[in-house]
Amino acid sequence: MTQANNDHFFKDNVLGHPAGLFVLFFTEMWERFSYYGMRALLVLFLTSSLLDGGWAWSREEALGLYGTYTMLVYFTPVFGGYLADKFLGYRWAVVLGAFIMTLGHGAMTFDTPTSLYIGIACLIAGNGLFKPNMTSIISEMYNDRPEKKDGAYTIYYMGVNAGAFLGILLCGYIGETYGFHWGFGLAGIFMFLGMLQFWFAQNIYGHIGLSQKKIKNTTEIEKNKIVDNIPAKIQEQRYIVVGILAFFTVFFWAAFEQAGGSMTIFAKDYTNRVLEGAAADIFRIINTLITIVPLGIITYVLFLLFNVTFKNYKLSNFILGFSFVIIWGIVLWKIYNEFSHTKADIPASWFGILNSFYIIAFAPLFSKIWESKYNPPASVKFAIGLILLGLGFGVLAYGSLAIPSGAQTASVSVIWLILAYLLHTLGELTLSPVGLSYLSKLVPATKIGLMFGLWYCAIGVGNKVAGSMGGMIDKISSEYSLSTFFLIFTLVPILAGLTLIVLSKKIKSMMHGVH
Repeated sequence: MTQANNDHFFKDNVLGHPAGLFVLFFTEMWERFSYYGMRALLVLFLTSSLLDGGWAWSREEALGLYGTYTMLVYFTPVFGGYLADKFLGYRWAVVLGAFIMTLGHGAMTFDTPTSLYIGIACLIAGNGLFKPNMTSIISEMYNDRPEKKDGAYTIYYMGVNAGAFLGILLCGYIGETYGFHWGFGLAGIFMFLGMLQFWFAQNIYGHIGLSQKKIKNTTEIEKNKIVDNIPAKIQEQRYIVVGILAFFTVFFWAAFEQAGGSMTIFAKDYTNRVLEGAAADIFRIINTLITIVPLGIITYVLFLLFNVTFKNYKLSNFILGFSFVIIWGIVLWKIYNEFSHTKADIPASWFGILNSFYIIAFAPLFSKIWESKYNPPASVKFAIGLILLGLGFGVLAYGSLAIPSGAQTASVSVIWLILAYLLHTLGELTLSPVGLSYLSKLVPATKIGLMFGLWYCAIGVGNKVAGSMGGMIDKISSEYSLSTFFLIFTLVPILAGLTLIVLSKKIKSMMHGVH
């Protein structure tokens, strides 16, 4: 696609980016709402007692399933990317994937092992079609604007975490308060609404994301078809850089994904979550602010999008607006319920929203940094992310020093999880969204869907390692201490980050001008 043809995406813009980016922003937001809403509840549901509505699995069994699920969720994008590249096109793959995931969430509303496994299988398959092809659409949109890609992916990542924030907050609250399967069901509703919103606005992308068959039948696109003219020696070295970054990505996610496993168990069993008196009032006020303010910011972005797209995409805008009416209703109802009690009983899943809250707060700042003269090389960004992640676990290691070896419960301060999530989030912002951006710059356009799928495989390996390592929490804490368990996740990412700094000069030269 030539610069002239690409420019029309930037004529009607929102916050300096094409309106189409924000259609993807909200589509991805609802998909992440469903994914993280379900993820926040899965381990809690499996490990809770039968009297509390759970299945009373051991921590090792629950984290084993969690690790396998999150691994496969990131493996299937290889096949989804291939199918989209060769047959479906990115847009059809997104819609089909969203529909299959909707069926998966629906299955999980039934309280049987069969429905659970059917639901998880649908979520894995649907995600494989959905996830790589959303990012592929962005890559194609910004093909002639590489200098804006880091910022675009960071904004998109803000949408990812807006969905995670709302999903964990609302599905977690409803699931822990009224029944886990109600939380699973709520996740499915918004996945379905997100699918409809995207479907009725897809013409905003013109020919981007169509199948190869349709593209070949379109004379205009044939004239402007992207041709990869990168010399084979140069491209080979760029592939090696992708491999190096993917390798260190495994280390990052193996530690980071403790958020849905061992860190959730730490919140549930080892953290003082019952507040009274002034402490309860302070928490309720702070919790209200960190709920209302981000939701208000996201709603403001929604209105900016409406101003640009409502005339041509009324039905999509109506569905999106209706979704937000439901969200605001649930949020206000939740806040009313919380203020009607004298004690504040913090749900274990609540701490998961901190990651998303921090991303919503800091993503615009990082987006500006990546577009400024202070933008560091890819390997340095990855190194900083790994070191910050390790420091976050260092906070947890220090906070759990007083917990005796083998203890199944404790009551440490919530401050340690709050600080840990802050450091983890700052690390994530320097690694995850820019990883997607660099991948789109380093690989040929004709291979982008498949390569995004392979990238997610690396994340999947990290997720499986996270589940396996998290499942050792009881063994390590009984033989040594809980502090020792978290110390492992402190040292490994920091050492990996320092290694990347040593390699950064060589990696930069192998990128051959990609910034």
